Amino acid sequence: MALKNNVWADQSELFIYVDGLTPFASQDDKVNQEKLKRIIREEQWCKEVTIFESNENKGLAQSIQKGVTEIVNKYGYVIVIEDDLITGKYFLKFMNDALEMYKNDKDVISITGYIYPLKQVLPKTFFLKGADCWGWATWKRGWDLFEDDGKKLLRELEEKNITYDFDFYHSYPYTQMLRDKIDGKNNSWAILWYASAFLKNKLTLYTGISLVQNIGIDGSGIHSGDFTDKFDVKLNTNEVKLERIPVEENTLCKEYIASYFNLVFGTKPKTIKEIVISKLKNIFKR
Repeated sequence: MALKNNVWADQSELFIYVDGLTPFASQDDKVNQEKLKRIIREEQWCKEVTIFESNENKGLAQSIQKGVTEIVNKYGYVIVIEDDLITGKYFLKFMNDALEMYKNDKDVISITGYIYPLKQVLPKTFFLKGADCWGWATWKRGWDLFEDDGKKLLRELEEKNITYDFDFYHSYPYTQMLRDKIDGKNNSWAILWYASAFLKNKLTLYTGISLVQNIGIDGSGIHSGDFTDKFDVKLNTNEVKLERIPVEENTLCKEYIASYFNLVFGTKPKTIKEIVISKLKNIFKR
C-alpha cells in the first residue's frame, strides 16, 4: 500500500514482474504465489499497471536484469522497487525530480532512495561512487554500462588495486561478495551493478534521510539472509526539495558509512601495513 499512497503514484506507470516458482517449491509456496498474484491484480497501485508473469523460475539476477533492460530500452529510464521495500510518501517524486535534474550529467549513473541508519546528520543529498539497489533509478545510458561478467569486473578491480576503496575502506566485503557471485554462491545482480558503476567512476545520488525501508531481511526469503534489524530506518515523511549539488563524491559521507559498517559487522579499518601487504599480493597475482 506504500507505493499506492505515494505522491505521483496516480501519474505513474507500474510494470510488475512476477518470477515463476522453483522446481522444488512447496505447496505453501504455491499458495502464497497465488495470493500474491491475486493482490497484484486487485489493487490499482498506480495510474496504469502492467503485469508480466513467468512460467519458469529465472532467479533474482536474471529477472532484474531482464526487466530493467526492457523498460529502459522502451522508456529511457526506470525506477526499480522490489517487493520487500516500503517507500516513503515522496519516494516517487524524489526519484522523478532527480532523474530529470541529472539526466544530462553523464557522471551520474543512478539515484537511490535508501540510506543506512547513520548517527551523523547528513546533507540533504550527496554523491557516492558506485551504485546501490534498495529503491533506485537509472537511465538507459547508465544501464548500458552494466557488466554481467563478474570475472572481468574482479580482474579489473584487482589490477587497479582499488579493492580497499571498493570495500568501503575494508569495512564491508564487497570484493568477496563478487567472488562468491563468480563461484555461484550467491545470485546477486547488485554486486555486478555496483562494480560496473565503480569501475567507470560513476556516481549515485543519495538522500540524507531514507525514503525506503527494507522489510525483507527477516530470514524468510531465499535471498534475505538471517534476520537483522541493523538496516532499519525511520522513513522520511517529508518532501525532499531537490537542489543541484556538485557532481563529486562526498568522502566524508563515505567515511560515515564505513564507520557504520565497522560497528555493525565488527570490521575494522586496515592498518598501513595491511594495505601495503594487500597491494603487494595483488601485484604478485598479476
